[in-house]
Amino acid sequence: MTSLTTQQDTFLEEAKDLLGPKGLATDPELLSPWLTDWRGRYTGRAMALASPATTAEVAALVKLCAKHRIPIVPQGGNSGMAGGATPDSSGDEILLSLRRMNTIRALDAQTGQCVCEAGVILQTLHEAAEAADMRFPLTLGGKGSATIGGLVSTNAGGTQVLRHGTMRAQVLGIEAVLADGSMFDGLTALKKDNRGFDLKQLLIGSEGTLGIVTAATLRLLPAVSARATAWIGLPSITAARALLRHVDRAMGDALEGFEVVPDQCLESVLDHLPDARPPLDQRYAWNALIECVSSDGDSDELRARLEQVLADAMEAEMLSDAVLAANESQSETFWLLRDSISAAERALGPAMQHDISVPVEKMPEFILTAIPEIEQAFPGTRGVAFGHLGDGNVHFHIIAPEGAVPGRWEEGEGKQISARVYDLVTEWGGSISAEHGIGQMKVGELGRLGDPVALSIMRRVKQALDPQGLLNPGKLVPA
Repeated sequence: MTSLTTQQDTFLEEAKDLLGPKGLATDPELLSPWLTDWRGRYTGRAMALASPATTAEVAALVKLCAKHRIPIVPQGGNSGMAGGATPDSSGDEILLSLRRMNTIRALDAQTGQCVCEAGVILQTLHEAAEAADMRFPLTLGGKGSATIGGLVSTNAGGTQVLRHGTMRAQVLGIEAVLADGSMFDGLTALKKDNRGFDLKQLLIGSEGTLGIVTAATLRLLPAVSARATAWIGLPSITAARALLRHVDRAMGDALEGFEVVPDQCLESVLDHLPDARPPLDQRYAWNALIECVSSDGDSDELRARLEQVLADAMEAEMLSDAVLAANESQSETFWLLRDSISAAERALGPAMQHDISVPVEKMPEFILTAIPEIEQAFPGTRGVAFGHLGDGNVHFHIIAPEGAVPGRWEEGEGKQISARVYDLVTEWGGSISAEHGIGQMKVGELGRLGDPVALSIMRRVKQALDPQGLLNPGKLVPA
């Protein structure tokens, strides 16, 4: 009987012949940067890092893995938040990097469509679209490293979901390699196609457990010609919800972003960024960052509209103070404050970070109920919630007590805290993962709290498409 080591050696030799010296690495120093997730929570081992350059090479490699029963962990920019692209500790898996597949195959401003390979970096797509006087309507803090394949596979969100939806709404077609090495070619974008299941939607958000996304056809929109950004001081999170409804009714499709920032988060950012200044003369318990855009107007007109809407809101006592950005530079300064929250919170020490959603109409009450409950149950902790109120998704962080030991606290009390947070979210009819995915971080909690019927369907789909269980094992689908 052939030993496992001999089987692996045989596989590596065949993979090296297939991919060439640029396509397969086994040197521990070359593998090391890709074995730990972005948050530093998970570190694994891998027998090799495979970097195919074409879809045909991906298909041939996957077929080879199926032959030798080698598990595959697909990886894009390694910027995920749930450990979904990190191998386990066995050393029996290979990392499959799509970073060499970074070609924008086509970009058509007339049709508003773009075909990107999986390794294209989000910022690169933004720049290419901008050069054609178009834009791709999804952005996030990690746009300089996140790849299209990773964004599709995790159904990424970001700050423009309120108007444009998640990555799922941006994908018009998909090319993917399945577990047996066959290729699903669904790149053609059809507005009407009633030939059965929408298989691209099954692959979006599947975190590489059902197939490996190698390319996607994405929708583009006309470039923004007008922009109005405002920073608002608010007395409460319930006032933020009232303001959201007011601005949404008045501005309609122009409203693209509505972010909430509590004062303690703003304080952390001001301490973290040496040159940062608070946008308002006074400090308020809560702040909102509002972004409105238009592709067929001018900024002065849009700014005047938003200014009147906010004046009406102030008269109705929905807000305490407001300032509109005078130019693009000031708009970017406002957004820098918002985008720096996570880094500023990390500088404070250990924290349990939860990407959760509840219905928009319930979010203020959830925050006001959940934070005191967690702080009382776990003395010394501090809870903060910030983010995308407009689509019912906030980042719910519980900061460790002073003196907590990094690593040890997260594995001990931190896990108890997260379990309680997820219990509360489920009780309120929400989701334990709004935009960051399940990965390995939340797979156990999904198994504990998920709907049994939904979990059964997920397991049956996984078994049907990946009967050997070789695609990203231990991620997303509870055992």
